[in-house]
Amino acid sequence: QVQLVESGGGLVQSGGSLRLSCAASGGTFRSYVMGWFRQAPGKEREFVTAITWSGGTYYADSVKGRFTISRDNTKNTVYLQMRGLKPEDTAVYYCAASETGLRIKLRSYEYNYWGQGTQVTVSS
Repeated sequence: QVQLVESGGGLVQSGGSLRLSCAASGGTFRSYVMGWFRQAPGKEREFVTAITWSGGTYYADSVKGRFTISRDNTKNTVYLQMRGLKPEDTAVYYCAASETGLRIKLRSYEYNYWGQGTQVTVSS
């Protein structure tokens, strides 16, 4: 059973930065496609970014140029560096792992495992 545990969320002012971490255990981390999603109050969960086992990345237009996803396969951890945060980035951020296939996955149903989420709040 794969477990994902996010950390690093918090309250930050507009324009600030945060780095989220997601530690994985119980599976073959290096072979997974890892993704970050977010869900704001009253809205559907949305794709933020994802990274393949080899480091290929893809970003939602809303975060491109501000967020950076990376992974450390020696630590079974994926990171989300967020810069230039805006109030509209406020959401619960979820880490997800897909154990099928090698390509980037954009849809939540393509991921097999999920973390519990970490709150990110950006004040204006």
